[in-house]
Amino acid sequence: IDAQGLLAGVEFIPSPNCDDRPAGPVELLVIHNISLPPGEFGGDGVLRLFTNTLDVAAHPYYQTIAGARVSAHFLVRRDGRIIQFVPCTKRAWHAGESRWQGRSCCNDFSLGIELEGSDAVPFADAQYDALNQLTVALRAAYPVCGIAGHNDIAPQRKTDPGPCFDWSRYLAGLC
Repeated sequence: IDAQGLLAGVEFIPSPNCDDRPAGPVELLVIHNISLPPGEFGGDGVLRLFTNTLDVAAHPYYQTIAGARVSAHFLVRRDGRIIQFVPCTKRAWHAGESRWQGRSCCNDFSLGIELEGSDAVPFADAQYDALNQLTVALRAAYPVCGIAGHNDIAPQRKTDPGPCFDWSRYLAGLC
């Protein structure tokens, strides 16, 4: 991770859906899942959502998220390829209304990592490998002291990364 908050060796596609992070350390990684259209992988829907270029006429579901202004720092594709959308030095708009260890507004002190997937489909081996490598790099650069699912910080609103995400496998890969 360089001084601008960019991860070396990955594609960077800037998202406008970010702003300045308030003072204070990055302490939390938030794991999400996403697929657009829902349940379909490999397309450009997520990239278009995060860059505000989603054609709402391209799929009926897109009309339900028209006007959404969201992003994440990273997306891990099914093949393990990582794309960065927001520098780690900026606040990505990934967590929404959220709470972790008594603190609200998790976007202020977290990094958002989206896994291309859904609650109903197991994640690919390559994704776990890439997520582990990414986590190690982020922990080396920032004082990360927690890792949570989106469902952990917004339990009334969110279910991701979902029951198919193998937390034991992921965390064991960090040792």
